[in-house]
Amino acid sequence: MTTVLVVDGANVVGARPDGWWKDRAGAARRLHEALLVADIEYDVIVLVLEGQAKGGVRAGRDAHVRTVHAPKDGDATIVEQARVAAARGDRTVVVTADRALDARVHGVGATTLSPSWLLDRL
Repeated sequence: MTTVLVVDGANVVGARPDGWWKDRAGAARRLHEALLVADIEYDVIVLVLEGQAKGGVRAGRDAHVRTVHAPKDGDATIVEQARVAAARGDRTVVVTADRALDARVHGVGATTLSPSWLLDRL
């Protein structure tokens, strides 16, 4: 069984008050770079970016990290990525602290972990 980690990029970046709001694209790029070298137990990492953050990382696959640019609503894209992975039978986990999003991804068969869980591993 493949394990998939879907990362709510905006929520994870926003979990640390390190000035990310001054350079959203740069913050997204730093998160992407950290995910590329992270020693975490998932086969595939899906990084969902929205808004200005999309300027920091091109959409597509780099090694085991796939970056997806949300066309509008990041949450809807995260739910769709989780739904597709869970429907394939993959063990799917979403990293977010957004309670409404948490409920939505549980509804499509995924579980959640907090941004602090991920940040502790980066």
